[in-house]
Amino acid sequence: MSSRVRDAGQNTGVAPEFTVDPAMLDAISPSGDRGGIVLGSGLKGEPLTISALRSTPTRIVLVGGLYLARQVAMRAMAVGAWVVVATGRPAAWQVLSQAAGSRDGRPSPLVQIRRLSPVELPRPSEDAPLLVVTDGGPTPQDLFPPRSPWQTTVYVLPYLHPQAGATANAADLVLMQRLPAGQAELAARLWRLPPQMMRQLTTLKDDQVVALGRNLWRPLRLVTTGKEQQLLGPVRRGD
Repeated sequence: MSSRVRDAGQNTGVAPEFTVDPAMLDAISPSGDRGGIVLGSGLKGEPLTISALRSTPTRIVLVGGLYLARQVAMRAMAVGAWVVVATGRPAAWQVLSQAAGSRDGRPSPLVQIRRLSPVELPRPSEDAPLLVVTDGGPTPQDLFPPRSPWQTTVYVLPYLHPQAGATANAADLVLMQRLPAGQAELAARLWRLPPQMMRQLTTLKDDQVVALGRNLWRPLRLVTTGKEQQLLGPVRRGD
């Protein structure tokens, strides 16, 4: 993997993606954009996308609060993905069902909120990619490892735990919010980060995220739309 974050106008992406202005992103209604998910903006305000829905099985680790995890799931819905959430706190994820709306008076089939146990997943395809969210605490079970093209599994880690090292190291992309000093030191050991990067992890603002991958270290600022604010509230680091 080279870069999982792409600037507008560059051709370094590894999946079919279309960069759109974050201000124009409709977080509720699916759009025609596929592959790239607008996550935020760079230091100069340029929109940045992540290649989250790809033709190869993909793992993403989120280290941070529930806000970031739910926003990523909503962005996947916005580009037409199925979303399955396996969680021990289903009430916290019902906002996705609200975002998806209903069809003929029934909840949208595009979103499934399930308990932390193996279930049969929808079959992903290029026209209907699948995002599986595993919200199982700091040491998640690998209930739904990505085995098919167009399946992406997101592991939500509320904090970085030593026993999550294998999951973190296997990720194609890691998104990290601000970490306390001890967890930043653990991150530095896991990914062999130099001291300046380790320190940067401890000073991120509530709306800042670092995207980490092979040959990738990219700070970015989360961009939240009006519709997302209605459902999720203001950008925040915690839950």
